Amino acid sequence: MAKLESKNGDLFIDGKKVLRGWESYTGWYWFATEKDCEQDSVIGGEVVEKDTIWFGLVQGQYEEWGYFSEGELERLGPKVWKIPARNLSWSGRR
Repeated sequence: MAKLESKNGDLFIDGKKVLRGWESYTGWYWFATEKDCEQDSVIGGEVVEKDTIWFGLVQGQYEEWGYFSEGELERLGPKVWKIPARNLSWSGRR
């Protein structure tokens, strides 16, 4: 299980600073610790231009490190929202 720590108003996971975070109404969290790239992605049959691919921790049914698409999260509409930077330090399941 990953170690989430708050330091000086920032969130760190296993010593890596969280750059951005998202939360869902189902209790899932996506924490980006590294920006991998921007690319055009095909999601649901539609092209998402300049989709940002992140590396980080996902707390879903299971907790795991991996890559995820910001465009895919945005396509979920109001089911997923970006966590304001000021709220990141106390977000996630600990």
